[in-house]
Amino acid sequence: MASSDQKKGPTLDFNALVLSLGSSAIVHLGEAPDPTTGQKREQPEFGMAQQSIDLLAMLQEKTRGNLTANEASFLDNMLFDLRMLYVQVSKGQSPAKSP
Repeated sequence: MASSDQKKGPTLDFNALVLSLGSSAIVHLGEAPDPTTGQKREQPEFGMAQQSIDLLAMLQEKTRGNLTANEASFLDNMLFDLRMLYVQVSKGQSPAKSP
Protein backbone atom coordinates (compact mmCIF):
# COMPACT_ATOMS: atom_id res chain seq x y z
CA MET A 1 0.00 0.00 0.00
CA ALA A 2 1.32 3.46 -0.89
CA SER A 3 2.28 5.76 1.93
CA SER A 4 0.83 9.24 2.17
CA ASP A 5 4.37 10.60 1.76
CA GLN A 6 4.62 9.31 -1.81
CA LYS A 7 3.76 11.77 -4.57
CA LYS A 8 0.44 11.21 -6.21
CA GLY A 9 0.19 10.99 -9.99
CA PRO A 10 -1.91 13.30 -12.11
CA THR A 11 -5.62 13.34 -11.49
CA LEU A 12 -7.40 10.77 -13.62
CA ASP A 13 -10.72 12.00 -14.87
CA PHE A 14 -12.86 11.86 -18.00
CA ASN A 15 -10.90 14.60 -19.76
CA ALA A 16 -7.65 12.71 -19.10
CA LEU A 17 -9.13 9.66 -20.83
CA VAL A 18 -10.23 11.76 -23.81
CA LEU A 19 -6.82 13.41 -23.97
CA SER A 20 -5.08 10.04 -23.87
CA LEU A 21 -7.10 8.63 -26.76
CA GLY A 22 -6.75 11.88 -28.70
CA SER A 23 -3.00 11.93 -28.18
CA SER A 24 -2.80 8.38 -29.45
CA ALA A 25 -4.54 9.40 -32.69
CA ILE A 26 -2.18 12.36 -33.13
CA VAL A 27 0.86 10.12 -32.67
CA HIS A 28 -0.51 7.59 -35.18
CA LEU A 29 -1.06 10.40 -37.67
CA GLY A 30 2.61 11.33 -37.33
CA GLU A 31 1.89 14.77 -35.90
CA ALA A 32 3.52 14.18 -32.51
CA PRO A 33 6.46 12.07 -31.39
CA ASP A 34 5.78 8.56 -30.16
CA PRO A 35 6.36 8.66 -26.40
CA THR A 36 8.19 5.33 -26.48
CA THR A 37 10.70 6.33 -29.16
CA GLY A 38 10.67 10.12 -29.06
CA GLN A 39 10.39 10.09 -32.86
CA LYS A 40 7.56 11.03 -35.19
CA ARG A 41 6.30 8.31 -37.48
CA GLU A 42 7.58 8.56 -41.04
CA GLN A 43 4.28 7.25 -42.39
CA PRO A 44 0.91 7.80 -40.71
CA GLU A 45 -0.90 4.73 -39.45
CA PHE A 46 -4.39 5.69 -40.57
CA GLY A 47 -6.03 2.50 -39.31
CA MET A 48 -4.76 3.01 -35.77
CA ALA A 49 -5.60 6.72 -35.82
CA GLN A 50 -9.12 5.91 -37.04
CA GLN A 51 -9.52 3.35 -34.27
CA SER A 52 -8.71 5.97 -31.61
CA ILE A 53 -11.13 8.44 -33.20
CA ASP A 54 -13.83 5.76 -33.41
CA LEU A 55 -13.32 4.91 -29.72
CA LEU A 56 -13.84 8.56 -28.82
CA ALA A 57 -16.98 8.69 -30.97
CA MET A 58 -18.31 5.56 -29.25
CA LEU A 59 -17.48 7.07 -25.87
CA GLN A 60 -19.36 10.20 -26.88
CA GLU A 61 -22.43 8.19 -27.86
CA LYS A 62 -22.40 5.98 -24.76
CA THR A 63 -21.96 8.88 -22.34
CA ARG A 64 -24.42 11.28 -23.98
CA GLY A 65 -26.47 13.00 -21.28
CA ASN A 66 -24.14 11.86 -18.50
CA LEU A 67 -21.28 14.33 -18.89
CA THR A 68 -20.76 17.77 -17.44
CA ALA A 69 -20.90 20.65 -19.91
CA ASN A 70 -17.12 20.94 -19.70
CA GLU A 71 -16.58 17.23 -20.39
CA ALA A 72 -19.02 17.17 -23.30
CA SER A 73 -17.45 20.28 -24.83
CA PHE A 74 -13.92 18.87 -24.44
CA LEU A 75 -14.94 15.63 -26.13
CA ASP A 76 -16.79 17.43 -28.94
CA ASN A 77 -13.81 19.69 -29.62
CA MET A 78 -11.34 16.81 -29.50
CA LEU A 79 -13.36 14.79 -32.01
CA PHE A 80 -13.75 17.75 -34.36
CA ASP A 81 -10.05 18.59 -34.24
CA LEU A 82 -8.98 14.97 -34.75
CA ARG A 83 -11.33 14.47 -37.68
CA MET A 84 -10.04 17.65 -39.36
CA LEU A 85 -6.44 16.59 -38.72
CA TYR A 86 -7.13 13.14 -40.15
CA VAL A 87 -8.47 14.69 -43.36
CA GLN A 88 -5.53 17.09 -43.64
CA VAL A 89 -2.93 14.36 -43.12
CA SER A 90 -4.68 11.95 -45.49
CA LYS A 91 -4.58 14.63 -48.19
CA GLY A 92 -0.91 15.34 -47.56
CA GLN A 93 -1.68 18.73 -46.03
CA SER A 94 -0.17 18.04 -42.62
CA PRO A 95 -0.11 21.12 -40.36
CA ALA A 96 3.31 20.00 -39.08
CA LYS A 97 4.72 20.28 -42.59
CA SER A 98 3.26 23.73 -43.28
CA PRO A 99 5.71 26.63 -43.79
